[in-house]
Amino acid sequence: METKKEEPSPIAWVLEQAGGHRSQFVLAVVLAVIGVAFSVAPYFVVIGIVRGLMEGQKDLSFYLIRCLIMALMWFGRVLFHALSTATSHKATFTVLGEIRKRCTEKLTRMPLGAVLAESSGALKNTLIERIDSIETTLAHVVPEFTANLLVPVVILVYIFAIDWRMGLASLVTVPLGMFCYVFMIAGSAKFYERTVTATKSLNDTAVEYINGIQVIKVFGKTKSSYERFVHDAHEAAYSFVDWMRSSIIPFTFAMVIMPSTMVSVLPVGGLLVKGGTLSTEDFVTIIILSVGVITPLITVMSYSDDLRTMGTIFGEVRRILDAPELKRPAVGEAPADNSLKLSGVRFSYKDKEVLHGVDLEVPVGSFIALVGPSGSGKSTIARLIASLWDVDSGSITLGGTDIRTIPQEAYADKIAFVSQDNYLFNMTVRENIRLGRQDATDQEVEEAAKQSGCHDFIMGLENGYDTLVGSSGGHLSGGERQRISIARAMLKAAPIVILDEATAYTDPENETVIQRSVSELTQGKTLIVIAHRLSTVTDADRIYVVRDGQIDDSGTHEELLARHGLYETMWKAHMTVKDTVEGGMEHA
Repeated sequence: METKKEEPSPIAWVLEQAGGHRSQFVLAVVLAVIGVAFSVAPYFVVIGIVRGLMEGQKDLSFYLIRCLIMALMWFGRVLFHALSTATSHKATFTVLGEIRKRCTEKLTRMPLGAVLAESSGALKNTLIERIDSIETTLAHVVPEFTANLLVPVVILVYIFAIDWRMGLASLVTVPLGMFCYVFMIAGSAKFYERTVTATKSLNDTAVEYINGIQVIKVFGKTKSSYERFVHDAHEAAYSFVDWMRSSIIPFTFAMVIMPSTMVSVLPVGGLLVKGGTLSTEDFVTIIILSVGVITPLITVMSYSDDLRTMGTIFGEVRRILDAPELKRPAVGEAPADNSLKLSGVRFSYKDKEVLHGVDLEVPVGSFIALVGPSGSGKSTIARLIASLWDVDSGSITLGGTDIRTIPQEAYADKIAFVSQDNYLFNMTVRENIRLGRQDATDQEVEEAAKQSGCHDFIMGLENGYDTLVGSSGGHLSGGERQRISIARAMLKAAPIVILDEATAYTDPENETVIQRSVSELTQGKTLIVIAHRLSTVTDADRIYVVRDGQIDDSGTHEELLARHGLYETMWKAHMTVKDTVEGGMEHA
């Protein structure tokens, strides 16, 4: 029987992420221990001063020297604390950068469906806030918690060495303080889960509110949308307020009781001195050392919130890093050619099967079209061909080789994919097109733009090719973004081009230009087009009609019309709409 692999503790996991920087964290702990030792050492000097007073020492230099020593020790405490903090923070922010980079790289290796299943607000929350939350653990909890816990243990051992009874007396408040602490954390998991849920909801609402501000204004939904945002903001705030309210009393008692060592040390020590079983000098030493334990203990307890939430914080980050990936080899068999074949492909999205045994072939250099009603599975087929998802069963082969056995980068080089919602980064037009091929020259970028029919409008922009397109390409129209996306895909010069309703945002005039450009640019290449305007694919070598996740029919435009099936119905509807639109334009 296979045993389940035990997951590492949060601390073990985060130290594992530290990797080559672990030695820096060890150094930070060592420096922190030295710093805390310097902060406790003055208490031993005070013991010497008190004993000098008790012994009648009247030499002023005796006291001045010890005061100078204490000042130097406090300077050493500040110095080593600063060195520890600087070392831990330098290593921490390097590690956080690496973790964030690993998470973003992981998203590129995950199936598209797994990424789309997460809201953008939730992913942003994990990649930014949750990873930033690790800073407290790495930069503070690891060195400072460790050091401030170690020093009190050493002092308690020293007290036990002087008198074991006083050692036990100095520990009396610890069980009571721990009881309050346990009572405080009893319901913390429920409260923290609420804060996580509320914060994610607020992030999602904020992103949706900002992205949909135009629709909100146009349709007069400002009040209702804002009310939802206010509600989620209120819930996020009070998830923390209610949590703090429930824990403030036991936390206060824990903070007061646990460091109150003098409550038991003074009466017990007094009785022992009175009974003659403890010397006055040892009693004074223990009193002073007990006071020295208080500050480190309070520091240790101040990290209680961080320790309680550590598992949840790291869990969200680990959920991304440990998520299943598209399984692709580093080295694989080279396909014989660029022909594509789908055999018995089944695929499920969010536990619902959307493709039911799809079979189709795409010969080298052919023009294949996928048409069908909205939601029939056309785009899913295109994304599976582009290796953005993996099939549940069946296979997709390139040149007779299953694409799951081809290295991801090698297969990506074969595909140029343009969807109806292609994303533009907040960079210049030139750099967005150059994403198609990073080593392309400016001349090659401009040539791709000219061939894709977007050079003229680019030159009409404020700074031409050096114009920033804005977040998500917001400074451009939908049609302009689409044409730049096509230019980017064409610059890639891949042998297989997939256009997923790539002209959805273009007007008829520009659509004609784009169709002519695409036709010229894809000469000798394999072209797979998903079209909602059937008139753009009538010249396809083969048209596949997709209905309800299955291939309903296939053939040329004329063959499909002759069968009087779904394609004919769609064609008649398309022509009716086209005539209506064109007639309306002429009338206008």
